[in-house]
Amino acid sequence: MKIPRDLSGRDLIEVLCRKWDYRRVSQEGSHVILVTENPAHQRLSVPNHTVLRVGTLNAILRAIAQNKKVDKSEIIDSL
Repeated sequence: MKIPRDLSGRDLIEVLCRKWDYRRVSQEGSHVILVTENPAHQRLSVPNHTVLRVGTLNAILRAIAQNKKVDKSEIIDSL
């Protein structure tokens, strides 16, 4: 699966909240803090930028996949 090159932080936050059981806790500057308790506690900082850099997006997706115990391609498919 290829990582999207034009995904905004806002779009990623919406998908994570709607489909992956994250909830928005706060915002510090341009970074939105998301938290999940399912299956384990995880706190993510997602930049609310117009276009996320590929390396940043890859690191976020890898962290989510590790916590949710799913393959990264499943998360990419939901985007």
